[in-house]
Amino acid sequence: MAQFIRNLVEKTPALVNAAVTYSKPQLATFWYYAKVELIPPTPAEIPRAIQSLKEVVNSAQTGSFKQLTVKEAVLNGLVATEVLMWFYVGEIIGKRGIIGCDV
Repeated sequence: MAQFIRNLVEKTPALVNAAVTYSKPQLATFWYYAKVELIPPTPAEIPRAIQSLKEVVNSAQTGSFKQLTVKEAVLNGLVATEVLMWFYVGEIIGKRGIIGCDV
C-alpha cells in the first residue's frame, strides 16, 4: 500500500502537467466562442431580432415555410428543440427538482 501511495505521489505532477497541456487548446477554443456566443444582445441587435420574428410569423401565415430545403428545415427544428430544452432546464432549476413542485 505504501508503494502505491509513493508511486501515486511521484506521478501526480506529471499527470497534472499532461492534463494542463492537453486542456489549454480546448479551453482557448471554448473561451473564443464563449466571448462571441454567450454575450447578451446589444441594443443594435434587438431590431434585427424583431424583424426576424416578423419574418417567421409572415412565413407561417403565407405558408412559404413549405419551400424550405430539408437541410434548412432540420436546422430550424434543431434550433427550436434546443430552445425548448433550455426552457425545460430552466424550469427544472426553478423547481429545484425534476418531479413536481414543493407547494
